[in-house]
Amino acid sequence: MADFAIHPEILKERVAAALGDQAKRLSIDHGELTLQVSAEHYLDAMRTLRDAADCRFEQLVDLCGVDYSSYRDTAWEGPRFCVVVHLLSVSLNQRVRVKVFCRDDDLPVVASVVGLWASANWFEREAFDLFGIVFEGHPDLRRILTDYGFIGHPFRKDFPLSGHVEMRYDAERQRVIYQPVTIEPREVTPRIIREEDYGGLH
Repeated sequence: MADFAIHPEILKERVAAALGDQAKRLSIDHGELTLQVSAEHYLDAMRTLRDAADCRFEQLVDLCGVDYSSYRDTAWEGPRFCVVVHLLSVSLNQRVRVKVFCRDDDLPVVASVVGLWASANWFEREAFDLFGIVFEGHPDLRRILTDYGFIGHPFRKDFPLSGHVEMRYDAERQRVIYQPVTIEPREVTPRIIREEDYGGLH
């Protein structure tokens, strides 16, 4: 294994050569390479990143969903949902971030990469649970963090802070029941008191 991590410009050239037209965008930010691929080429591109001699990304170390419906307090032009994957090559001492945007905002779907990296299994289930992103071909796509009767996807930016339902124990029925949320939603703004001469500053 190499003693030093490969320079991101060299990695950019390697990934570009391996993927060809499948690489929609390659950019370097904070010393790290980010690759964007289209949903239709996602699975093939990921297989190439794992198997190509100059890539050899043997490990998927992270996968998450992103909701771009609001972004940095500005209007976002583009698809709403994105899947971000971090890959690591131990043998070549290099890493890459891969972004793929879902084509349909109403039903976000991308291919599952569980067949390439088993570690993607629970990550994809989490992104499905929290964002509602469907991973086509996943062997067991079901919720992993929320309850069986949970409604909606809590990491979507339009999901209410109080949720849609609440649960409580019903003594008469002797079981937990679900009911509409009874808490009135409100915005909590902290009260700030500034003393004129605080800390001796005037």
